[in-house]
Amino acid sequence: MSLSFEPGIVYGLLGPNGAGKTTLIRILATLSRLTSGTAKVGGIDVAEHPMAVRNRIGLGGQFAAVDDYQTGRENVEMVGRLYNLSDTETRRRAGEVLERIRLGEAADRPVKTYSGGMKRRLDLAASIIGRPEILFLDEPTTGVDPGSRLDLWELIEELVQGGTTLLLTTQYLEEADRLADRIGVIDHGKLIAEGTSDELKNRLGGDVVEIHAETEDVDNLTSILTMIAGEEPTIRGLSMTIPALRGVDTLTQVVRDLDSAGVRPRDIALRKPTLDDVFLALTGHAVETADGPGETESAQPAARGRRRRR
Repeated sequence: MSLSFEPGIVYGLLGPNGAGKTTLIRILATLSRLTSGTAKVGGIDVAEHPMAVRNRIGLGGQFAAVDDYQTGRENVEMVGRLYNLSDTETRRRAGEVLERIRLGEAADRPVKTYSGGMKRRLDLAASIIGRPEILFLDEPTTGVDPGSRLDLWELIEELVQGGTTLLLTTQYLEEADRLADRIGVIDHGKLIAEGTSDELKNRLGGDVVEIHAETEDVDNLTSILTMIAGEEPTIRGLSMTIPALRGVDTLTQVVRDLDSAGVRPRDIALRKPTLDDVFLALTGHAVETADGPGETESAQPAARGRRRRR
């Protein structure tokens, strides 16, 4: 695959489990060696100058890489020392980032008392203590509650507004929709689509009609929708969608034909395409939520590097 993006943006990377997202992150973060081709981060070749790359990056893996038996402050200060920050700078920066991620009051508690969402925020704090120019986040909100996910989204947005460039992999399509300036979709290690969220959605055309069927109506509903659309509907469980080429007129026809056939869906709506629709159309299946083969290794904190001083 060939991939490049400009500084100061969030680049979202989507793909099925096992597509190569984590492998790519590990190569760019100098944790794994590339087997062919070249990779550069901030213009620096990762194979030839790995230490120079580490000086410019931060990294948060799929799982919070924190020590449960240290306090939150001790965790962040430990990473600061690994960045070769002075003791004074380490203490100052640790205090700053802990307040920034709203862990100031819990900073001196053992991490084993933290919730999952607090641990993910702490992991992010360790990733940014060195003020990285480029930050890699590999599924940073996996397994956290919705409230903590919103907190992390806000923190990520603040980081980018402050000048950080971010490569984000995620299994939450609404996360990419909200955060990413550009999105790449990869499958089997190849980049199969790229663009803004709106550009990717526009590839599917205009509105779609979405119908949620009752179990006993699936066959009849599939047949009726195929006749209306001229193609089989996209099916996810009991949810079906077809292109609404005539907008509300297509919706009206669907309602009338279903009524004539005595089919009563649970729900029906006219809506814009979503990234989930794009993902399904490009890869042939809906996004998965569990780790798949080749995507389970957590990126370790050893790759977090301090920013090169100017």
